[in-house]
Amino acid sequence: MSGIYIHIPFCKQSCNYCDFHFSITFKGYRERMIAALCKEIEVQKDFLADPIQTIYFGGGTPSLLSGEELTLILNTVHRTFDVSQVKEITLEANPDDLNQQQLKAIQAAGINRLSIGIQSFFEEDLQYMNRAHNAQQALECVTLARTSGIENISIDLIYGFPGLTEEKWQSNLNQAISLGIQHISSYSMTVESGTALSKQIAKGKALPVDDEQSIQHFKMLQKSLKSGGYVHYEISNFCLPHAESKHNSSYWKGKKYLGIGPSAHSFDGENRYWNVSNNLRYMDAIEKNTVPQEKEEISNTTAYNEYVLTRLRTIWGVEEKALLQFSELCRQTFHKEIQKYLAQGEVLFSQGKYTLSDDGKFIADRIASDLFVVE
Repeated sequence: MSGIYIHIPFCKQSCNYCDFHFSITFKGYRERMIAALCKEIEVQKDFLADPIQTIYFGGGTPSLLSGEELTLILNTVHRTFDVSQVKEITLEANPDDLNQQQLKAIQAAGINRLSIGIQSFFEEDLQYMNRAHNAQQALECVTLARTSGIENISIDLIYGFPGLTEEKWQSNLNQAISLGIQHISSYSMTVESGTALSKQIAKGKALPVDDEQSIQHFKMLQKSLKSGGYVHYEISNFCLPHAESKHNSSYWKGKKYLGIGPSAHSFDGENRYWNVSNNLRYMDAIEKNTVPQEKEEISNTTAYNEYVLTRLRTIWGVEEKALLQFSELCRQTFHKEIQKYLAQGEVLFSQGKYTLSDDGKFIADRIASDLFVVE
C-alpha cells in the first residue's frame, strides 16, 4: 500500500514557531498553483505502482482551499492512480476556516478525516503563538465538524512554552478528552532557527523554552491520555483504540509515498526525493513537465539509522528479524548499545521486538542516537 501527500503552501498568517515552507497569500497565482499540483500528479503517474491507501493534504493551511479546488485535485488523483483501496483522506485545517459552509464543501469533496491545529484552548496562548483563530473557535470547531458528518477527527496541542502553567495544560488535556476526540497529536514547543520566535527570544522579547517544563508537561500528557483510554502509539501521537493515523503510520512503517507540491518529499522504497521549496520555481518547472526535485540514494546504513529512529518511537518497535536486512556492523552496534537501556528498563524486549518504556520515551532521541552507525 502507498500514500500520497499534497502540500498546500499557503497560510493566512505566520505562526511564530513555524519553519515549514509556505507563503502568506495566494494572490496572483492561486489558480496557477492548483493547476501545477494537478499537473504534477499526472507527471508522477508511474511513481507508485501499488494501490493508494491514504491521501493527506498538509501545509501550509489546506483548509484555505475551496471545495471545488479540493475536488479538482482529488479527481486528478482518482484518474491517475488506483484508489480502489483508499481508506483515509485527511485535510489539515485551522479552526477559523471550519464554518458550516466550508465543512459541507470539504465533506462533499471526499475528505473523511480532519487534522485540526487547535494548539490550545486559551486565548492568551493562541495570541502568543500568533495563531489566526481564537479560543471560541478552538472549542466550537470539533462540534461543527461532527455536525457536518466528519467523525474522524485529530487535533494538535502544543506544550512546553512560557506562560503555559501545569493547571492550564491539564485544562487543555481535560478539554480534549471531554470532547471524545479520536486522535491527539501533541508536541513540545521547539525554537527553530530563523523563525519569528527564535528572533524574539534572541532580542529578549520572548522567554526561552524551559526543557524541564516540557518534560513535566509530557509526563502529564502521558498520564492524562492513558487514563482517558488513549493508546500512546507514537511518541507524539495518541488515539482511541484502532483510530491511528493510517497515513502517518505508513511513514513510520517505511511504506512508499509520493509527495506533491513545493517542498514535498517522496520515498520509493530505496530513494528519497524532495521538491524545490520555492513556489514560482516549482510552478515554472511543472508547467514544462519537469519535477524540480533532488534525489538521495539511501544506503544500507542510512536505512538502518532511519528504521531505528522511527520504529523506536512507536508501539511497533524495532523487530529483531527486521535487523537481518542491515549490515553486520549495524546489527552489532544495535545489540551492543541497546544493552544498557535494557538493563535500566528504558527499553523493553518482548515477542521479538524492542520498544521504549514510559521512562525511555523521555530520552527517545538520545537512545536512537546511541544506536546509530556513522558512515
